[in-house]
Amino acid sequence: MGKLAFWAGIVVLALLCVVAVAWAIAYGGYRRSMADAERAWATIAAAAKPTQTTFDSAMIAGLPEVAQRYFNHAIAPGTALGTTVELAMTGSFVLGSGAQQTSFAMTARQILQPPTGFVWIANMRSGLMRMSGSDALLDTHGSMNFFMFKALPLVRVASSEGLDRSAAVRPLLEAIWMPAGLLPANGARWEQVGGDRAKISFGEGAAAIEMTMTLAKDGRVIEVVAPRWSDANPEKVFQIQPFGGTMEAEATFAGYTIPSRVQVGNMFGTDAYLPFFNATITEARFY
Repeated sequence: MGKLAFWAGIVVLALLCVVAVAWAIAYGGYRRSMADAERAWATIAAAAKPTQTTFDSAMIAGLPEVAQRYFNHAIAPGTALGTTVELAMTGSFVLGSGAQQTSFAMTARQILQPPTGFVWIANMRSGLMRMSGSDALLDTHGSMNFFMFKALPLVRVASSEGLDRSAAVRPLLEAIWMPAGLLPANGARWEQVGGDRAKISFGEGAAAIEMTMTLAKDGRVIEVVAPRWSDANPEKVFQIQPFGGTMEAEATFAGYTIPSRVQVGNMFGTDAYLPFFNATITEARFY
């Protein structure tokens, strides 16, 4: 029995060593992925273009009425017009569909430089499950990396034609959190397409991106929607489909009044709409 117990102990110890080595390797992959996200964050921050220009309603006098309504509500006179915002948020993130949905409590931080770049770094939990990782667009290249328990890869998607094209729409939709990024001086084109609705676009030809924004009479953003290249459908086939959502509340940070509580998801405006991303902005720093 003594020898049996001895060798059983050796086997258990060996198994524990294998598990420890495997976990260390997996955790190393997570650390490298997060380091990549932090480097992308630093690159976007370094590309910010501080300006001494401040907002004056005279600079938007030639824009359509709906654009003037938006900017006069979103940017206080005298506010410095930066290009970049860093955000902190809480909320929930839903994975799956139908009866297979799992809702995760979420905390996240993000750097956003419309319309070309963002990094979103999140931690989520549901019961005993823990998930963390990042989603990013840098220099037209998208990436998505999420891990369970900071070790087990769940999603590891590098830049590809489908991902890059899909990710390109996100900083445009999220420019509602960086209103100065939607000024014509930054390349935005505004077209009034209804009494309270505007089409905002950037770029030309195949690289063009656009969204439709609906406002309240006082200039608050009510909803945004954009045609997005996505495979978030039952067939898992990339196609153009509506992505957007509703703005449930707003708050003012350093002269910018932005949506502070949002619900967004795929297939917005259809019966298949699922607002999987529900966020409340708790901090915003503009520069």
